[in-house]
Amino acid sequence: MSGAGRIAGLPSSLRVHSLRLVPGEEIKSSLLRYAMENDLKAPFIMTCVGSVTKASIRYAAQPTAESKVDLEEKMEICSLVGTLGAGGHLHIVLGREDGSTVSGHVMGNLVVFTTAEIMIGECSDVVFNRTFDERTGFDELSVVKRE
Repeated sequence: MSGAGRIAGLPSSLRVHSLRLVPGEEIKSSLLRYAMENDLKAPFIMTCVGSVTKASIRYAAQPTAESKVDLEEKMEICSLVGTLGAGGHLHIVLGREDGSTVSGHVMGNLVVFTTAEIMIGECSDVVFNRTFDERTGFDELSVVKRE
């Protein structure tokens, strides 16, 4: 594989933060607030288990970045991944009662049903930022060495 277009990674050490969100809390805003209040510079979701009663997600290849689907049903969190720096970029897989799944980019409105047990990792030697990428038309992750 050629290195064209590849962004070099930087070595980093890891810290882990553990938290539990309770019924009625909104997950995305709670995570962003936790990262801000704890001055996390390069946070990411390591794992999350729990359930939600609502979710606003965007499916892939939608016409605008604001396109979303609002779901209101009890669903298991099967996967939650992404970064929390600079506004966050999270993707989720939710399991429905019939065993099917729905997934996409988290827009917000992830309201906890019973629990959300979340492990946040933090790369302690770098900082996550978001900068506009002309190739994609979106603000994309940039990783810089922490001073």
